[in-house]
Amino acid sequence: MPLTRPGNSGRRPRRFLPAAAALLLQLLLSNFNCQAQDQTPPEDEEVVTVRTDLVVVPVFVTDKRGRRVRGLTQSDFLVSDDGRRVETNYFAAGAETVALLFLLDASGSTREIITQQQETALALFSHFGARSRVAVMQFRERAELTQEFTRDLRAARKAFQIASLPDRRTAIFDAAREAVRAFGKSGSSAAERRLVVLISDGLDNASAAAAADVIAEANAAGVSFYVIHLPLYAPSGEHLVARKASKGFRELAEKTGGQFLIVGDARSSLDPRAEHDLGPAFRAIAEDLESQYLLGYSAGAFYAEPGTHRVEVQLDNPRRRELRVRQLRSTYEPKR
Repeated sequence: MPLTRPGNSGRRPRRFLPAAAALLLQLLLSNFNCQAQDQTPPEDEEVVTVRTDLVVVPVFVTDKRGRRVRGLTQSDFLVSDDGRRVETNYFAAGAETVALLFLLDASGSTREIITQQQETALALFSHFGARSRVAVMQFRERAELTQEFTRDLRAARKAFQIASLPDRRTAIFDAAREAVRAFGKSGSSAAERRLVVLISDGLDNASAAAAADVIAEANAAGVSFYVIHLPLYAPSGEHLVARKASKGFRELAEKTGGQFLIVGDARSSLDPRAEHDLGPAFRAIAEDLESQYLLGYSAGAFYAEPGTHRVEVQLDNPRRRELRVRQLRSTYEPKR
């Protein structure tokens, strides 16, 4: 619509000067180009296609002293499915692609520690590849997925904020089961290394799920728990002793291929100014994952054989007899 100057309604309206029109057009085109660039993925972004029938088995190898062995290649391993040799068509050394879920105890004294350590925790996620994803789940008597799987660190950071509420009952194993099932709802790739980092004082007084059932479900889904225990201390005579964690709490880590890590001691529990540093625990998790191998093969040929299949991984070189392979997953069920 032509513009007129106030008080000059009887005059012929001025038109935009050609130079001004050209400048306006240039600005519009510039804005359009910026939007187009934001919507276009980088040309050098790597696209990875993974078969949906891929069975991935995480393993690590130790020498006779129990030290992790690195530097092995795909040709060093032999994989069998129910005793039949299969060809591996996926191999990765370390954790290139990770789906990481932080499971945070929002009850008791752990709440404040977790809030203080959010940046340290998210640094663990930043350690992995750009295709990795992170989710956050909080729990008291019930679990709540406060952040679905995302690559956005800003969204994950907000999910670490835990509301200060009166202490309630705590259901660790119910929450652990919900954490395992969250991977199935997220459409995750079979090639992802699925991890739950559980941070808790270990005291469960409300779960309906048994630890053994959660462990079995985690192993079937290829989910490993890394448990960071922040123990509570109580007086016993003249000393303070750590309150014993609920039965099965430690086994969540030890029987799913993760690690059990303890942070804090009796002295720090008495000091209100003590700061719990979870950094060493997160670094231990990262180092553990870097020393692992992922071996994968197509299970399409076994779809006609329902039921549980047993997978076995061995070393190909007989001269490596002093080395030992530990599988973090030994069974799976073919799914159509």
